[in-house]
Amino acid sequence: MKPLNYAILKYFTEVEEACADDVMEALKEDYSNFKAFKKKAVISAIMTAEANGLLEETKFDMDSNNELRVYYKASEEGTATILHYIKD
Repeated sequence: MKPLNYAILKYFTEVEEACADDVMEALKEDYSNFKAFKKKAVISAIMTAEANGLLEETKFDMDSNNELRVYYKASEEGTATILHYIKD
């Protein structure tokens, strides 16, 4: 099994765009027992990937609880970099 941060990055290469809630839903079966599998930690990993140029913000909205959701996508270059370093 990949480290959680790797799985988060890899997920963005498989979808057009996603927010932290989408990532958590997609990975919960394999990673829900990890201590770091918390929304704050997932958001932090996503924001770190954005700061490093792997992901870019696409849009934002509010969820049903009035919490901000920020959506990201992996750019073409970001996808290539992620796939180069994170093998299946």
